[in-house]
Amino acid sequence: MLILVRNLEIYLSFMQNSNLPGTELLKTVLEPLLEDFDYWFGQSYQMLETEQLSFMSNQEQYDLLLRVKKAQAELNSVKMLFMATDRQVGINMATLIPWHQLVAECWSVARRLRQG
Repeated sequence: MLILVRNLEIYLSFMQNSNLPGTELLKTVLEPLLEDFDYWFGQSYQMLETEQLSFMSNQEQYDLLLRVKKAQAELNSVKMLFMATDRQVGINMATLIPWHQLVAECWSVARRLRQG
């Protein structure tokens, strides 16, 4: 979570105060952020697909899995657009914030799973 929060802070800070050209800014900040989301969505998907979570109903677990799959699909679309435009497009914070909240929710579930 710290990585995602830190990357969001860096992104916002750069967007407000940077003299970097737009493309370089997006490559420096947005590309690693998208990679972080990709990693954590993948980890969450794997956990929800393979573990039986005793502290969640089957429906709750399935619903969370569907939300992760939806976010992965959105992320893949953003990454394709980002690469297809040679890193010339940004991403709206209205998209990033729900992804961040979903990752935080999945981290909470993983922590409960580890605590047994």
